[in-house]
Amino acid sequence: MGEAEVGSGKGGSEEMSLKDKGNEFFKAGNYLKAAALYTQAIKQDPSNPTLYSNRAAAFLNLAKLNKALTDAETTITLNPQWEKGYFRKGCILEAMERYDDALAAFRIALQYNPQSAEVSRKIKRLCRLAKDKKRAQEVQNLRSNVDMAKSLETLKSEMSEKYGAEDCWKDMFYFLVERMETAVKSWHETSNVDPRVYFLLDKEKTQTDKYAPVVNIDKAFESPHTHSNCFPFLRQYAEDSFAGAACLVAPKSIIAYPQVWKGQGSRKWRHGQQDGFFVQFESPLLRKLWFISSSNEMGKTLCRDPEVLDIGAHEVLPRLFKEKLSNSS
Repeated sequence: MGEAEVGSGKGGSEEMSLKDKGNEFFKAGNYLKAAALYTQAIKQDPSNPTLYSNRAAAFLNLAKLNKALTDAETTITLNPQWEKGYFRKGCILEAMERYDDALAAFRIALQYNPQSAEVSRKIKRLCRLAKDKKRAQEVQNLRSNVDMAKSLETLKSEMSEKYGAEDCWKDMFYFLVERMETAVKSWHETSNVDPRVYFLLDKEKTQTDKYAPVVNIDKAFESPHTHSNCFPFLRQYAEDSFAGAACLVAPKSIIAYPQVWKGQGSRKWRHGQQDGFFVQFESPLLRKLWFISSSNEMGKTLCRDPEVLDIGAHEVLPRLFKEKLSNSS
């Protein structure tokens, strides 16, 4: 993490002896003893930048970063044109994960010693670390701040066109938003979602003791047989429960049938072999389908923005509600 400086000091032979002894302990990995000897030497020669630089290196190896940084700053104050002080400061700030500040210190060090391959390597490494840290923060922000309402903003106009006044479609919109946000958060945590159909039940008509707002469909996609048996049941469930809308959520990985991403060509399916999950919205007047793909960034699972698919080409389940042409028909 750093080497002690051997340079000459300003004190007498006793000071040199203390520093040299400190250097020997430093080389042996006994940083605590080395720091103690440098401290004794500093008491005898408090204006010697080499001693502060060496003690900074010892403190860095002891993970006493605040003390190390103070000594590095003192080194710079005592000899502003010596690149070693800036190098020490850069190493300490790097250990603190203050990459931008560390990079600035190393760049000053390079100004005073342009031939230093070590400083150049540090700068190259810090540029990469700073970039990675920034992206890691961006990924974390994206994972933490899931806002499906923003992603589905254009859907509002479609619902308004089909259903008219906002009071007629507002509950459906936010029902869908909640289901999608819950699925995305689950995927971020476990890289999985449970295959389910959620129903927006009628608060006044639905017998809630008989009809739950969610139905598990984990066996629905095992074969054409299980698939064909599933959707008639769901249709009847939607009708009997007086549901106003439904939202299917299913991970791509469990769908043995129908594999709706195959045979469509790259123009209709742009996700290749990417993992992710489907969200299919069903209502009497409007049907929509999205695929939410995921990737691994900075060691974290990250869902991409939902992409609208052609439900005629990619539907995961057939229509669940009897089709109506408009809200008044």
